[in-house]
Amino acid sequence: MAFHRWLYHDGHPNLLAKILNSGWAFLHSLGIAPNYMVTLEVVGRQSGKVISFPLAMAVVSGERYLVSMLGEDANWVRNVHAAGGKAQLRHGRTERVILREVEVDQRAPILKEYLRRAPGARPHISIALDAPLSEYEKISAQFPVFRVENA
Repeated sequence: MAFHRWLYHDGHPNLLAKILNSGWAFLHSLGIAPNYMVTLEVVGRQSGKVISFPLAMAVVSGERYLVSMLGEDANWVRNVHAAGGKAQLRHGRTERVILREVEVDQRAPILKEYLRRAPGARPHISIALDAPLSEYEKISAQFPVFRVENA
């Protein structure tokens, strides 16, 4: 757990985390992982180049969601906002999508499912996996959640 926090000590990936993320993004994009492990591709807000991020996707009531374990200041969140939600998901195939931010009052069940699917996020979102939804509601504003829609 301490190792995972160290990789993102200041809320951003250190050099080792960047290298690991690049490797995971490559593997996820090939489809060599469970189908909820995806690579998000979005145009960088400063560079204008396509940036890739490995993410775990939560599925709740048949809808797909992406969650930022690092909060609002995560680079991919800022890039998605700058791109107007336009992005691509890769997992063996490429899918053009629109990411729509979910209202805070609707995030709790999504966050709970996300933490079940993404054990690597647990050190960054300090809540017990079996906590009631009311506890997740208390922290929902800290973690952006995006619904994945077909473009």
